[in-house]
Amino acid sequence: MSGFERHVRSDRIIATFNGFEADLLRSLASQMVELLRNERAEPATPTADPFEALMVEFSGATTIPEDPVLARLFPTAYPDDAESAADFRRFTESGLRDGKAAASGLIIDTLEDAGLPPELTEDGLVIDVELTPEEAETWMRAFTDIRLALATRLGVQAGDEDYWHSLPDEDPRAQAHDIYEWVGYLQETVVEALTA
Repeated sequence: MSGFERHVRSDRIIATFNGFEADLLRSLASQMVELLRNERAEPATPTADPFEALMVEFSGATTIPEDPVLARLFPTAYPDDAESAADFRRFTESGLRDGKAAASGLIIDTLEDAGLPPELTEDGLVIDVELTPEEAETWMRAFTDIRLALATRLGVQAGDEDYWHSLPDEDPRAQAHDIYEWVGYLQETVVEALTA
């Protein structure tokens, strides 16, 4: 397992993944896109009227999402002011969802453009990824969202590392936590590569 490094001459952020790692990253990013698109923060019916279409952009969700992961990704901006919180959510959540979905979508597209097949069937596959600094920043943001999603689903809390490391290797929670830590490692190496 290797992380991201900066290639000085080309000013690219590079990483090499084996087929399993690349497929796992694609799966995590796909799940994030699906989650973000599943509970759309906008009306379902499009309109032909240009003015009405513009107003639709300001008629998004006003309440905290029911899904705990979405609630973590889109926290209440004004906890002590329900009206301001609803207005803020109405005007921002749809765009934030689109941005987060696009960031995870870039991971999927980049991996597939680098040679990851639609279905992983061969052993020994190696995927080389080269990112511009801007693309690397987008990957970094997507890693943040994926880690928040995993942490929320698992119930990860600050200072609970001993608990996770005490679980047997075959425990599915331990395996999911290992993925959470791996994504954190990737995120850390992206940050280091961007600041090198």
